[in-house]
Amino acid sequence: MAAKIKRHRGRFSQTIIYLGKHFRMFLFENDWKVLPMSAVIAGLVYFAVGGNLFKTMEGTLMGTFALACVCIWNGFFNSIQVICRERAIIKREHRSGLHMSAYVASHMIYQAILCILQVAIMIGVCHLMEIQLPQRSLITKWPIIDFGLTLFLITYCADMCALLISAFATTPTAAMTIMPFLLIVQLLFSGAFFSLPEKAMPFTYLTATKWGLTAMCAQGDYNSLPMVSIWNSAIKMKNVEIEGEKPFQEALVYIEKNNMRDDLLMRCAQQNQEPKYDFDKDIVLGAWSWLILWTVIYIILATILLEFIDRDKR
Repeated sequence: MAAKIKRHRGRFSQTIIYLGKHFRMFLFENDWKVLPMSAVIAGLVYFAVGGNLFKTMEGTLMGTFALACVCIWNGFFNSIQVICRERAIIKREHRSGLHMSAYVASHMIYQAILCILQVAIMIGVCHLMEIQLPQRSLITKWPIIDFGLTLFLITYCADMCALLISAFATTPTAAMTIMPFLLIVQLLFSGAFFSLPEKAMPFTYLTATKWGLTAMCAQGDYNSLPMVSIWNSAIKMKNVEIEGEKPFQEALVYIEKNNMRDDLLMRCAQQNQEPKYDFDKDIVLGAWSWLILWTVIYIILATILLEFIDRDKR
């Protein structure tokens, strides 16, 4: 019996044991519900903003922001309660020889598999709804793999951030109270979708949304797409009369008659190009590096917090 206990004291053995526990909870504790939930959320987002994704500048910016938010949402819900809901058990097992590095490693592996499944579901829903995805690749030979890696890194980064919050919070209620604040930070400080004061821009480097949006816009070749907002605004004003005439309608008829519409849309786009969204391998790799960096930081901090769980008297 003593030999059997000793055999399971190693970090690798503990990781495998806890990994099995996570999968049992996935099957029998209804943790599997995050997968259909991710399909529903992705479907709603694609329905709302997917029509112009990777077709126009405005549609791409809005669509990639929405996709990044879906990934953040999925990642947060995956692990926001996984540690705090069994905090008392962890304390007891830590005193009995549990290595926190093994415990966190088991969560890392399990959550990575969960994130991969969610990304596969998102891409599958996208194909079912005939949403256009990037057609050219920068890193691998397959654009869908490049795009899927971006979605995975955003989701996993958010997942590990939520794992850190779960390690810090003493109860599931406390964790769920913190989560809306984190969601708002991720939304506001995306660095592109909302206009921020110059002093606030450094905070965007802390969010997964900024780097996910940057990578997806670059992969979708944002700067080669047409800009349609000015054209759409002009159409809305076509019936506006000025001194008994309709100058906007006359201009629109002239442009359409002479097949100048596409050229005009591209010229509008040229005036609004963003170098940070260039179709460039280094931009994508840079965004991925930031996502990986923050993921590693969250993992290290979560492990450190759990190592001192016995001293936590909250």
